[in-house]
Amino acid sequence: MDMFDFRERAGSGVDPAIEALATRAIGAAIEVHRHLGPGMPEISYRRAMSKEFELLRIPHTCEVDVPIVYKGSEVGLGRLDILVDDRLPLELKAVESLSAVHVGQLLTYLRMTKLPLGLLINFNVAALRSGIKRVVCTQ
Repeated sequence: MDMFDFRERAGSGVDPAIEALATRAIGAAIEVHRHLGPGMPEISYRRAMSKEFELLRIPHTCEVDVPIVYKGSEVGLGRLDILVDDRLPLELKAVESLSAVHVGQLLTYLRMTKLPLGLLINFNVAALRSGIKRVVCTQ
């Protein structure tokens, strides 16, 4: 999968409305990155994304608790950086490079929330296209 291929995909199994929401969220991330650039703390990007979503009138919630369930018992809480319109989780990073662990974290959140698509966005890159990863969970 191409790191920047966020456009609607035929056969992805993801609802077109969620794909459209992902496209809008990526547009917001591009705007934030254009203004802040790389090298800022993750919290700055989260706050800027929230402000951009407010300006675009896109409903969202920051720092959403996600119950971690093990064999039917809640054993802890994870925390999504941003949940867009109760349908699209965003995991924001400001790291040297995205790793399989970051993808695994988002996949776990997708399974726990029963949502099909999430975006992993690393702002610590020269061009944001190399920091965006669509993650699809087929449950």
